[in-house]
Amino acid sequence: MRTLVKGGTIVNEGKPFDASVLIDGEQIARIIPGSEQPEAPVDMTIDASGCFVLPGIIDDHVHFREPGLTEKADIESESRAAVAGGVTSYLEMPNTVPQTTTLEALEEKFRLASCKSHANYSFFFGATNDNADLFPQLDIHRIPGIKLFMGSSTGNMLVDRRQALERIFATAPLPIMTHCEDTSIINRNMEQAKALYGVDPDVSHHPEIRSEEACYESTRLAVELAVKHHARLHVAHLTTARELELFEPFPGSMITAEATVSHLYFSDRDYRSLGTRIKCNPAVKTERDRDALQQALGDGRIAVVATDHAPHLLSQKEGGCARAASGMPMVQFSLVTMLELVDRGVLTVERLVELMCHHPAQLFGIRNRGFIREGYQADMVLVRPNTGWVVSKSLIQSKCGWSPMEGHMFLWRVERTICNGHSVYADGKVDTDYIGQPLQFR
Repeated sequence: MRTLVKGGTIVNEGKPFDASVLIDGEQIARIIPGSEQPEAPVDMTIDASGCFVLPGIIDDHVHFREPGLTEKADIESESRAAVAGGVTSYLEMPNTVPQTTTLEALEEKFRLASCKSHANYSFFFGATNDNADLFPQLDIHRIPGIKLFMGSSTGNMLVDRRQALERIFATAPLPIMTHCEDTSIINRNMEQAKALYGVDPDVSHHPEIRSEEACYESTRLAVELAVKHHARLHVAHLTTARELELFEPFPGSMITAEATVSHLYFSDRDYRSLGTRIKCNPAVKTERDRDALQQALGDGRIAVVATDHAPHLLSQKEGGCARAASGMPMVQFSLVTMLELVDRGVLTVERLVELMCHHPAQLFGIRNRGFIREGYQADMVLVRPNTGWVVSKSLIQSKCGWSPMEGHMFLWRVERTICNGHSVYADGKVDTDYIGQPLQFR
């Protein structure tokens, strides 16, 4: 099957340019400049006039909840949401049931995805206080890294023994991706909040409980251990201006940071209108913190933008700081939300592509993806500007059935998502017969 994506503005490797992309089977065969035509006939032409053609988004941080938590999400439903939002590849987290902390559990996730995932996929292996003996058996060409919870969050995978942390950082054969919050500080803050506000403090106190101090102290320790053991460290979901002081610009550093769309878009003022819908760990914090994260998108201290997509049923989001579940579904609306920040002047579309496509591929060593290059897999997304539409419940693909973006008007629309040369999303519909591929690394 030879497909021509014709007449769009490609954004790739730091520049926009008018060109067409010739796809032969699963791969990009040729990038054809200007109005030049391919030498041989094609089987299908996709008119990209008026669209920006980007590499497919790579989300390095999602929770698709399968196995064990499938009442709120599963691999089929969330990968469907992903491709509807322009995400062609994802890296999924280990806090499922059972936890992905054994080789058998890891293999089962790959089996499930091979039958159910509409996007390309891989899975982090989860570290515990006592499973570092399994690290030598991990296939470094099949998985992106080791996920380490240095603070308690959904799934209770806390690694809090100093000896265990030292061993993980000393022996990990892959990048270590950390969730950094100091649990002792959080517990102390929660006790104080309950004494002041009752057994379930209002969600507006969430950033006081999961505080700047809790984030900074844990991130500082992770950086300290990475430097000591010369480990490759990637810190997930930074939320504070203070944490940014610990990072150097990417590329060039063994220690990198991720920001999520939610922490780049929302601030503590949004708790008034959205309540627990934006409750997540670590917490959405102040406008000053959000603005600092936005600034760091341009200077390199933030290497990657992801979602930490974490669906819960709305019934599980009821309550306050103690009772409501933490996490929100964002994978379907991550790209259009970031494009809104482009319109606001927070970053350029070229920088967006670096943060959401190029850098995840480079950071984790994903083979032949993340760029529009001849010989690479044909993963692309076509987005159209100046096309107003409103997020309604009927459009939401995630199994949980809600989004913090409901009722919001976007001015960019995902028109088509191409995964391995196949149009998995087009005309508002997902091709649910299509199954993506396992990612390969290094």
